[in-house]
Amino acid sequence: MGTARVKKLVVKSSTKKRLVELGVQEEHAHKLADDANMDAIKQMSVEQVAKKIGIDSDSAEIEKIMGIIREQGTRKRTRSRRITISQKAIDDDDDAPKGSDRFNVLNHHLVPHHELIPVDEEAKTLEPWGLEEADLASDGTRLAKELLPKILITDPAVQVLKEMTELEDDELPAGWLTNRVVRVVRYSKASGTTTAYRLIVEEN
Repeated sequence: MGTARVKKLVVKSSTKKRLVELGVQEEHAHKLADDANMDAIKQMSVEQVAKKIGIDSDSAEIEKIMGIIREQGTRKRTRSRRITISQKAIDDDDDAPKGSDRFNVLNHHLVPHHELIPVDEEAKTLEPWGLEEADLASDGTRLAKELLPKILITDPAVQVLKEMTELEDDELPAGWLTNRVVRVVRYSKASGTTTAYRLIVEEN
């Protein structure tokens, strides 16, 4: 097997793996990764993606896939040094803004709209994506939320949602936010409005 072919297979394998990790079905990820890396996939239109994986360009599945692809197109990888500040230092800082004076990241024009989906509405909201599967522990079905792309509980937008919700309900149990679903709505002049759903997790 030639060196070029081996390199091509490695690129396809890594691209497919990345797509699956982001929430794309394995069958669709396999077709998308054929002769295309992530950079090439990001440049594809809805029609090109739909044709490549063989599904209707108006389907809920293609909307989900395009949402995932566009999410990757907005990220830039940069090296950063982690700087830690003790909580005591923050608590003791009289100049630190508090209450309504604190900056709300969701009010920034570059941050897309985030909202928590009520638990009792998750199944209905995610119904178009076919996440219902047989529950091995019972005769019923379960919502396989773990198949959704993830968002860390430490994400600034999630922390704002947490604080806002806890202000309205101060009797929420510890850990109530883990495994909740967030709707993320983005708007751009190029692609219009896109909607994606993320599962809140404590770690990657």
